[in-house]
Amino acid sequence: MPVYNKLVRDRIPEIIEKTGKEFETRILDDKEYIDSLKEKLQEELNEYFTAENDGEALKEMADLLELMHALANFHGASMDKVEGIRKDKAEKRGAFKEQIYLVEVQD
Repeated sequence: MPVYNKLVRDRIPEIIEKTGKEFETRILDDKEYIDSLKEKLQEELNEYFTAENDGEALKEMADLLELMHALANFHGASMDKVEGIRKDKAEKRGAFKEQIYLVEVQD
């Protein structure tokens, strides 16, 4: 039996159960949960980096966004709150639309 020891989406046990396979899960405490969210975020980010086309990249971005929702919730906020912070920073400091690459600043 393969051992995964990783955070999975909520419906994965249901999906595995439908295949008739036996499995084991457990509920993480808060420390384990945030650590697992961070690990999963890194995993999905790495998968985005290695995406070979726009379709794969978008799927990985969707996974990253799902993790952002979970992280916002863990930190007692909503994605609306995160979006508000993002908009405020974009207004004050700009976004990344203009593809500006800072080479150096003279003192």
